[in-house]
Amino acid sequence: MHDCLDLAQLQSLQEKPSPFAPGERLFWDDPHISRQMLATHLDPNTEAASRPPETIDRSVAWIMQSLALQPGNTVLDLGCGPGLYALRLANYGLSVTGVDLSPTSIDYARRSASAENLDILYRCENYLDLQDESGYDAALLIYGDYCVLAPEQRSQLLGNVYRSLKDGGHFVLDVSTREHRALHCARNGWYTMERGFWKGEAHLVLEQGFDYPELAIYLDQYIVIQADGRLSVYRNWFRDFTPETITAELTRGGYRIQSIWGDLCGAAYTANSEWIGVITRKV
Repeated sequence: MHDCLDLAQLQSLQEKPSPFAPGERLFWDDPHISRQMLATHLDPNTEAASRPPETIDRSVAWIMQSLALQPGNTVLDLGCGPGLYALRLANYGLSVTGVDLSPTSIDYARRSASAENLDILYRCENYLDLQDESGYDAALLIYGDYCVLAPEQRSQLLGNVYRSLKDGGHFVLDVSTREHRALHCARNGWYTMERGFWKGEAHLVLEQGFDYPELAIYLDQYIVIQADGRLSVYRNWFRDFTPETITAELTRGGYRIQSIWGDLCGAAYTANSEWIGVITRKV
């Protein structure tokens, strides 16, 4: 039991951590947090976890056209969450496999597919452990999932995706820019909740942002303190990109850049774009 606050630990957490230092491990699999995340995914009035339904509709239609996908083509949806993209892709007649770490989201996705009589394969696993080989015409990693990974994890993921694609298969992803980070990064502050995203009981949240401009990295850190003094540290790391840096990284991974966009709906990229949409091919 805890009956007091560890001020020394709290003080140490005010110091800037080394890039990609972990906080609570696998917290997206936490039963309470995963339920909150699912609710956020499904809320059409917030973009905290997923884009609005109309944007997802436009994005899926644009990807179908840009990749010239046809019914029966195989698609791997990485970080699929509750299946918002996978469901739409399956309705186009594609053979879809969705991979996500959250059992709560995968369970919802499976129930949604069953309700629509769609044969979508959902797997609850970490895409960093992906072992698929030469099975997909396209792989998708949407809404900045690539940005939260440490350099060695990004390299591992690129290798996993490359191995999973058929020769000439496409890898489609989007990454954030520093323009996006300037608008959406964590601000230093605090608030109390009777029940909130991080905990199902009363707690205090200390929100901090740490910038690493020379590395184009930003950390959103949330220190959560419960009434009995228990303290949890949640860290969301982000590596933001430019067209040049994402091109270099993907090229080193063996991919050929086919086109670069301002999003995954076909907007042109500009210096003020918050997102970079990238279509690549396995060479």
